[in-house]
This record gives sequence, C-alpha cells and structure tokens, in this order.
Amino acid sequence: METLGLFLLASLIVGASKGGLASAGALAVPILSIWMDPLMAAGALLPIFIISDAMGVWLYRKEFSRKNVLLLIPAGLGGVILATFLAPYVSSTYAELAAGLIGLFYCGHALHKKLRGQDPVAPFDPIKGVLWGIITGITSFISHTGAPPFQSFVQPQKLPSLQYAGTNTLVFAAINLFKLPAYSAVGLFAKIHVPTVLAMAVVASMGAVLGRWLVQWLPQQVFTLVIQLLLFVVSSYLVIKALGHLID
Repeated sequence: METLGLFLLASLIVGASKGGLASAGALAVPILSIWMDPLMAAGALLPIFIISDAMGVWLYRKEFSRKNVLLLIPAGLGGVILATFLAPYVSSTYAELAAGLIGLFYCGHALHKKLRGQDPVAPFDPIKGVLWGIITGITSFISHTGAPPFQSFVQPQKLPSLQYAGTNTLVFAAINLFKLPAYSAVGLFAKIHVPTVLAMAVVASMGAVLGRWLVQWLPQQVFTLVIQLLLFVVSSYLVIKALGHLID
C-alpha cells in the first residue's frame, strides 16, 4: 500500500504539471526514487506522462505560444537524440546537477532583477531557444527534469498564464513521445504492472483537471511566483541529491 501510495502521489503531481503547474512534474521521479532506482522510476512514469500529456494537450489545444512551440519541439527532439548517444557516458547524476544549477541560476537572476526593480519582458530569441530546447531534451530524457532549462527560456517572456501552461504542455508532450522508443529499447518498461498503470492514469487525469483549474483562477503574479517557487524547490533538490551522490 505504501508503494501504491507513492505511485499515485507521483501520478497526481504529473497530472497537475500537465494541467499547467509547470516544473511540478520534476518532483515525481524523486518521490518514486525513495523506493526504487531513479532510472526505473523514470521508465515507470513515462506512460503516465504520455497519458497526462494527451489530457493536457486537449485542455490547452487553443492556448499556447506558436513560435515557442515550433522552435522548442524540434530543438527538444535534437536533445533527445543527443541524450540517446550520450546516456552511456553521462550519468543521471551529472544531468540532474546541470538541470538543478540552471534552475537555481534562473531563480537567482530573476530575484536580482526584482530587487533592483528591473524585470522587463525578455524578447523571443530563436538562437537561445534552440540552445535551451536541446538542453531541455537532454535533461528530460535522462531524468524527466527538463523544466529548469525550459523555464529559463520561456518564463522571462512573461506569457499569459494559460498560454505559458499550454506551451509547456505541448512541448513536453512531444519530447515524451520522442523518448518512448529509446526507453523501450533499453528495457525500462519490462516491469510495468498494468493495473497499477491504469490506476495511475486515472489519478493523473484528475491531477490535470486540477492543475488547469488552478492556473485558470490564479492571478498572473501569483502564478509566476508559484512557478518560480516550484522551480527553486525542484532545482535545489536536484543539486543536493547530485552532490550527495558525487560525495559518496
């Protein structure tokens, strides 16, 4: 029951992230890692990510930034392809450390600008977008932690809440589909328990609706603050966890 509870909690969080609470999904693998190998946890959650993606894409089918989606999806695919070849040589520890440091850097930079009273809207920059998109694909492939690099590029553009959430949902829906053949090839789906997956899918769908409701009713400033706080928590956890493994 304890194990099932962890699976269902992780599924609810994944669903909420697809409903619009971007970066919350990065907490799911660490939660399951309490009980199982992180790589196996990533494999167990990918079907739930994909099922939740379908729900999220439907919820946000009319609300997303077209230019960001058209740029970040191909860049994310490039990152997934790179990660497929790099995975045997780059451990998840270093990927988590990199993702965490990127997120903390963005949070620190955003706080610095806010304290100085300088927090202008950043223009859409295709060159930076390709770079961040590739990094998003790499870190998402290895440990489902693509949120920090994604947010580092999209958050400064200050999109409306629903448009930001829709962009996040569509981009990661595509990246998760790109990951499916590679995860299958390395045997990460071998120990999946179908009844558990079905229960997780139901809970994740409920989480997606809950996430959408929260995004729709949270004021823009509150939404931005929630996203940044989630990013800070996730990034801090990733850095602490990675440093702990490196020290050991």
